[in-house]
Amino acid sequence: MKPKLSVSVIAHNEARELPDCLASVRGLAGEVVVVDCDSRDGTGAAAKRLGARVFRRPNLMNLNVNKAYGISKTHGEWVLYLDPDERLTAPLRREISRVIASDSAADAYELPRRNFYFGRWLKWGGKYPDAQRRLFRRGRARFPAKHLHERVTVKGSLGRLLEPFDHHPYPDLDAFLRKALFYADFQAKFLKARGARPGFVMAVRYLAWTPARRFVSRYLLKLGFLDGRLGFLAAAHDTLTQVMTYAALRRTPPADRP
Repeated sequence: MKPKLSVSVIAHNEARELPDCLASVRGLAGEVVVVDCDSRDGTGAAAKRLGARVFRRPNLMNLNVNKAYGISKTHGEWVLYLDPDERLTAPLRREISRVIASDSAADAYELPRRNFYFGRWLKWGGKYPDAQRRLFRRGRARFPAKHLHERVTVKGSLGRLLEPFDHHPYPDLDAFLRKALFYADFQAKFLKARGARPGFVMAVRYLAWTPARRFVSRYLLKLGFLDGRLGFLAAAHDTLTQVMTYAALRRTPPADRP
């Protein structure tokens, strides 16, 4: 029998995070698909022990390619995509159950997301509600897989849920710095492939103008300072990635032109 709801997750070395993620959908999902992206820490085995169907793929820099692959392997009438460091709350599970059982449900839904830095939820600085398109009828939404920070495209009606899910991207300083480097490297290769070359104008943009604009927007205009020290670190992370992008662009070899 076709499951009512499938959950899709991609993971690279996420054996520590995956159990909490999958536990949060237990009793809601009729099927869980995990795409193991060249993990070396037993992620695939952990996923199987937790009852997921596991597929192995290369660990591509554009994560959305494997997100699309995982979704293609689901069978449910509805699909919910989650990252390993995300968790559903009990109120959200109940809301999703009501929505997918309704005859008047939309084709896809945006869900509010609470972002946690070092274990604390940030309410300001643009970090909430951080709406994410994650729940959709099968065949009604997809990741275009053109860029890392893209939104799911929806074919049909779009609704919004009220209850948030939780995101724990930066449990410690190591993850904070490692992800900043990853995002910078991806963006540099994306820019290089489109013909961008480091120079004076780009240096001003990535080393001064954009970092300053982003910091002022997130920390002051969007009231990030109300989150205290962690609000400052969150705003600093958003600006640091711009500086690191320019540094990565300078060391990235020229892209092959099609």
